[in-house]
Amino acid sequence: MNALELKIPPVALALLVGAAMWGVSAWAPALAGPLPRLPAVALLLVLAGALVALLGVASFRRAKTTVNPTTPGAASALVDSGIYRVSRNPMYLGLLLVLAGWGLWLAHALALLGLPAFVVYMNRFQIGPEERALTVLFGDVFTTYRQKVRRWI
Repeated sequence: MNALELKIPPVALALLVGAAMWGVSAWAPALAGPLPRLPAVALLLVLAGALVALLGVASFRRAKTTVNPTTPGAASALVDSGIYRVSRNPMYLGLLLVLAGWGLWLAHALALLGLPAFVVYMNRFQIGPEERALTVLFGDVFTTYRQKVRRWI
């Protein structure tokens, strides 16, 4: 299973999960369940997700470190300020919020299964390998940071 580690960029994965969520809602409308359409809440989640992700990118840019999620070993700085005081992975949290908004827009209960699928995949194949690389690069500083700040929120 290590062959999947760091292979699918998180944005591409979010697009794939979003497409799968739409596919489920389009191909199985009878299984939608009693979810009301909540466009205002969906839009709020998408906007909040975009903001959280962009704050993460901006923090990386300010620190002049890589934002490429497939090469965590190339990090030149451990970013632990700004939004990174709240979440170790705000870019991924932002993608999850966007997917949650998409799921509410679709108003299909089965489509919402894309959310835990995204989290499970990210934890195993993206975040785990990133954390191993950051532990090698930054040692006790990263270990201390990891103990103080939650992985997602």
